Amino acid sequence: MSVIGNWLTNRKQRVCIKGRWSKWSTVWSGVPQGSVLGHLLFLIFINDLDEDINSNILKFADDTKIFKEVKCSIDCSQLQADLNKLVLWAQKWQMVINVDKCKVMHVGNWKDSRTYYMEDRELSVVSCEKDLGVWISVDMTCSKQSMYACNKAM
Repeated sequence: MSVIGNWLTNRKQRVCIKGRWSKWSTVWSGVPQGSVLGHLLFLIFINDLDEDINSNILKFADDTKIFKEVKCSIDCSQLQADLNKLVLWAQKWQMVINVDKCKVMHVGNWKDSRTYYMEDRELSVVSCEKDLGVWISVDMTCSKQSMYACNKAM
């Protein structure tokens, strides 16, 4: 067995609450929290996420964004097909997508009125969203970010 295999097998854990320890339990999945290797293994695990995806995709840790320039209804259909592929990938690898956190933002002149879905659930359309600590808006101005920073400073 490899070094990583040894590191991930035969693990046990217990918890301590108010000075009292639970019994040891076997850990069957996942990686030790706070480990440097955990992040690396996750990146290796999701490395093929964007295979067969025609839209642009950005991955940062467990945060994934998919985007596409939409100029016509065919582009809309291709974007929906790519969303479906992401869902199928997650199902194949037993990953859970938090669809409640998945949103659609229309940036630019062509206003797409199409509804997009993941796991047969409609994705909400937003005009402003916080991404990795920065507020992004459909008009690509920084007014929301500036207001946030001012309010936080006060």
